[in-house]
Amino acid sequence: MTSHFPLISVVIPVYNRERYLAEAIESVLAQTYPAIELIVVDDGSTDHSAEVAQRYPLTYHFQPNGGISSARNTGIALAKGNFFAFLDSDDIWVVNKLSKQMTAFEGDPNLEAVFGYAQQFYSPELDETFRQKFRCPQQPIAAHIASAMLIHRAAFLRIGLFDTKLKTGIDISWYICALENQLQQVTLPDVVYRRRLHETNSGIIERQYANERIYILKAKLDRERAKLSHPI
Repeated sequence: MTSHFPLISVVIPVYNRERYLAEAIESVLAQTYPAIELIVVDDGSTDHSAEVAQRYPLTYHFQPNGGISSARNTGIALAKGNFFAFLDSDDIWVVNKLSKQMTAFEGDPNLEAVFGYAQQFYSPELDETFRQKFRCPQQPIAAHIASAMLIHRAAFLRIGLFDTKLKTGIDISWYICALENQLQQVTLPDVVYRRRLHETNSGIIERQYANERIYILKAKLDRERAKLSHPI
């Protein structure tokens, strides 16, 4: 029986990740927390991602390619849960991620979001050339990004949706907005997800969009100037 557990809506956006998607989905379905609604938003995949997703008990939704922000936002529109969580289609949650985060919520009624640590790892198929070129940190790092977050529905909607104009820095942009809006949060000292390093990581293949970080910082400064110009 799960009726007395708040429902968590988990959104996995996917674009051509047939190689890794099953492992991501299974890490959600294996969670020790019992009340989960899993939504996979296929962002126009041309490989077998759809076939992989539809082998599992979840809500599958296909849309034309619009980017990860668009896919996440679509999943949010479909979500019915009291809490939102997100997982990239090439990464993996630890089995008790949601249980640990929900325990934190139970201990503090003022909390709006709970984050955790990330452990990066080399995908098994990588050769030594890649491993020499891209360093994989051995120590877990605090992760204030979507895949490490569990957040109250109302709190997320208060902060706002993911920025569809961005190709990179999406989570950074959202988290800056969250800080500006005084999100009540805590970061657990535990690893809650494992970030896969592989040849088609979005951070690697979309390096040409790295200057978008300048846009993110400029947008933040513009908001700060607007507040100074129109104090409450």
